[in-house]
Amino acid sequence: QVQLVESGGGLVQAGGSLRLSCAASGRTFSSYVMGWFRQAPGKEREFVAAISWSGGSTYNADSVKGRFTISRDNAKNTVYLQMNSLKPEDTAVYYCAAGTDRRLWRAASYDYWGQGTQVTVSS
Repeated sequence: QVQLVESGGGLVQAGGSLRLSCAASGRTFSSYVMGWFRQAPGKEREFVAAISWSGGSTYNADSVKGRFTISRDNAKNTVYLQMNSLKPEDTAVYYCAAGTDRRLWRAASYDYWGQGTQVTVSS
């Protein structure tokens, strides 16, 4: 069992930055692939970024490439999402997730989810 708690969301102006954190409980954090997803009102949950168990491989959605960076610290059981050059269309609830399936872009591949943190980007 893994419990995930996101933090770091908030209100920011377009062009600004935020760093989201996701703290995980449990001793097996380093064996999980970690992902970030987001869901805007009236839209489906969409993949944002994912990182392998070791942190050696990362994957980003085209919509955030060059702006968002995912990283993890296995010693702290934490995964991060650094978000730069934010746009109003990045406004959503952001969720972190843990899983073992290699199809990292699929929400169904993840077994555990956090409660989400709101990110609002004003124009």
